[in-house]
Amino acid sequence: MARIHLDNVGLTFRVRPHGRITFKESVIRRIRQMFTSTRTPKMKVRALQNINLDIHDGERLGIIGHNGAGKSTLLKLLAGVYPPTRGRRVVEGRISSLFEIALGFELDATGKENIAYRGYLQGETRRSILAKMGAIEEFSELGNFLNMPVRYYSAGMMVRLAFSIATAINPEILLIDEVLTAGDLAFQDKARQRMQDMMAKARLIVLVSHDLLSLHKMCNKAIWMDHGRIRQAGSVKEVVTAYAGSVKQQAAPPAPSTAPDSSTAAA
Repeated sequence: MARIHLDNVGLTFRVRPHGRITFKESVIRRIRQMFTSTRTPKMKVRALQNINLDIHDGERLGIIGHNGAGKSTLLKLLAGVYPPTRGRRVVEGRISSLFEIALGFELDATGKENIAYRGYLQGETRRSILAKMGAIEEFSELGNFLNMPVRYYSAGMMVRLAFSIATAINPEILLIDEVLTAGDLAFQDKARQRMQDMMAKARLIVLVSHDLLSLHKMCNKAIWMDHGRIRQAGSVKEVVTAYAGSVKQQAAPPAPSTAPDSSTAAA
């Protein structure tokens, strides 16, 4: 059985208000702190608030919302990348994640070596990687380029290799951030079929996407994220309809004023 349960989960980041500083600025601040007790305060960013969620075996959950609503952050919390700062997260089943698929690449290592490196990050063992190596190489269609350091790869070749490695898994709980595209049109057809095969095998799926039509095809439940909270949860049709209506309402121009013209009123 596969299951994800979130009980009143929150996630707060503590960040400093300034960005990168130079070495000179760092030295000056350290000297200043030696003579004063003031320190640069940290800001609290409440990325997720009061998230209650139950996803069961056989369900396909879609997550929608505006940019910065907390969709990808929630997905990473489900994956265990971010531990909740409050509440309880319970996961039953092995999680496979498809986001930031190029994570873990060593630019000076060959394509074949990177298959092993990225495989370890996905929880593979040496034996399981060796068993899948041939299939990954064949699917990527990179041939002898796999013997070259990946720093010499084009962007399309990097995506091909990353996608081939990331999708060479037997998913139980599958987390997907956006619909992945890889390489040229011919390879995209293969990638789309691979994704469909994986989603058919997975026992539980959580999908983040801006493509509302895809959600209707792939999911049977949906949640609408808004400023780190779940604004609405329910069937895909209900949630997508409410979200689309909100977006249209915000985009609509303001209604013209019905107040009488000042000159007319004066007359």
